[in-house]
Order: sequence, then C-alpha cells, then structure tokens
Amino acid sequence: MSSISLSSDETPQELSRSRQDTSDPPSQWEQQAYDPRERAALVLGEHDFTTVTDSIADIALGKTPTMWYVAMSVSLSLLSLLVVTIGYLLLTGVGVWGNNNTVSWGFPIINFVFWVGIGHAGTLISAILFLLRQNWRTGINRFAEAMTIFAVCCAGIFPGLHVGRVWLAYWLLPYPNELAMWPQARSPLLWDVFAVGTYATVSLLFWYMGMVPDLATLRDRATKRWQQLLYGVLALGWNGSSRHWMRFEKAYLLLAALATPLVLSVHSVVSFDFATSQLPGWHTTIFPPYFVAGAVFGGFAMVLTLSIPCREWFGLKHLITHRHIE
Repeated sequence: MSSISLSSDETPQELSRSRQDTSDPPSQWEQQAYDPRERAALVLGEHDFTTVTDSIADIALGKTPTMWYVAMSVSLSLLSLLVVTIGYLLLTGVGVWGNNNTVSWGFPIINFVFWVGIGHAGTLISAILFLLRQNWRTGINRFAEAMTIFAVCCAGIFPGLHVGRVWLAYWLLPYPNELAMWPQARSPLLWDVFAVGTYATVSLLFWYMGMVPDLATLRDRATKRWQQLLYGVLALGWNGSSRHWMRFEKAYLLLAALATPLVLSVHSVVSFDFATSQLPGWHTTIFPPYFVAGAVFGGFAMVLTLSIPCREWFGLKHLITHRHIE
C-alpha cells in the first residue's frame, strides 16, 4: 500500500496534508503570479529601482540584436508592398477596394475603423487607470501608448484614400482659400478629421509627457555622443527636482483627464460614418456604444499580442507578470 493511501487511522485532512508534503511547495514568485487571493507585487523577485532601471535601459542603450534587424527587414518589405498596392489603387481607382458596393462598406473605411479601434487601448490603459490610481499599469502602459500613436497614424491613411483623389484630401481641412469654399460640416468624413486629429494630438502629448523622466534617465546613462544629444533634447532639461515632479504630475493629470473622454467620443464619431447613412441596416443608434465596446476589446487584444512576445524576447517576465496578462 502506498504512503498516501487512506488507512483506517488517516483522516481526509491528514491525507491532504501528506500529499502536500510530497510535492515541492510553490515559490513566492509563483504564488504572487498565479494565486488570485494574494495581492501580487508589481515587480517579481528581489528588485529595486536600480535593477529595474538597468533592465529597461539596457534594452534601449545596449547592442541591437540580430533578430531586430531581421524583423525590421520583414517590416520594411511589407511596407514596400503597401506602397506598391496604394500606387496601383491610385492608378486604377478606388473601385478595386469595393467602394462601388452600395450595401457593404469598402476596404478603406473598414481598415480605418479597425486601426482607430486598435488605438483606443493605449489611452484607455494609461489615462483611465492613471486616474483610478491603478499602479499595475506601469508595466504595460508605455508600449500600449506607443501602439496608439502608430495605430492612429495607420488609420489616417485610409480616409484620404477613400475619397479617391488623395492629392486633394486637404480640402477636408478648413483652411483659407481663394475659392471661398468651406468643408461640408454635415459630412461624417469631416467629423472624422477633427475627432481623429484631436485624439492623435492629445495621445501624442500624453505619450511624450510620460516619457520625459525616462528620456532623462537614458540621457544620463548614454555613452555615445549622439545618444546624449538626442535624449538630452527630448528630456527638456529634466533634472528630477521636486519642482519638476510637481509640474510633471499636474501636466500628466491634465492630459489624462483630456484623453479619457476622447476614448469614448472618438469611436462614437467614427461610428457615425455608418449610423448617419440612409442605407437600411446601417441607420441605427446602437453603433456608438457598439463600436466603443468593440474597440476596447480589440485594443486590449492587441496589447496582449505585443506584450507576450516582448516579455519573452526581452526578458521582462519580472515586470510584465501573469497578473498583467490576466
């Protein structure tokens, strides 16, 4: 009979205790990362501000790995393919993207909605969680904000292509001109210009403002002259004084308060591209909250898509824990 079999003298509690004794107890890190009843630490292991700074700064200032060049080459190849396809589109016409279909929407507006939705998660994670004082955001907020900037840049490509003559897309902007023409204020495309433009501006300022202390750290740790000059200019003379921290917190709080309502308003305005049309099946009032909910889910999924490889490839499992993923 095995040692963990239930004999006449063993109680179920003793049996459970004997089974626990025969297995290796989980480490403190595992308990913090997996046990939902325990309050997990934001940084796993024996780390302090110095070691955390070292692990992050070494990635930016260290030697660029070979796989980075491989990934960049693949990305540039795909970007070249995009340029070729856009050139074919401009020479042939937007009909190749399905814009002539009177029932379903064409390829440019579909991609525009996708990229704007992806760009919502960065501001949602950073701004709203900052206002709620959720400190666990610090492990993932930086690349989530960067994802927002690049997603909005990608989204800005498609409305200009949607109108067909991209070289005249600037007519959507209210600028003084000799023709005395003014943009059509009742057009949803004009609403998109202002909504996405405002969102991109606030998100860029919010992202850059949060990086100022980090840029100063890279400036102080840089060994190459061009890195010292670059990070020195971007750091705006940051020296970590109490006055700088006080002004930084006020500015960051103000930008977070401005960015939070934009998360809800921008995609609501984007949904008006569909909701204000007279086509049956599209003219409905459910689209604004429906689009916002879909953007939140899609944005968080993209954050996971980026965070899981980053924590593995760059050795950041102690900073991006399983609690962040879950």
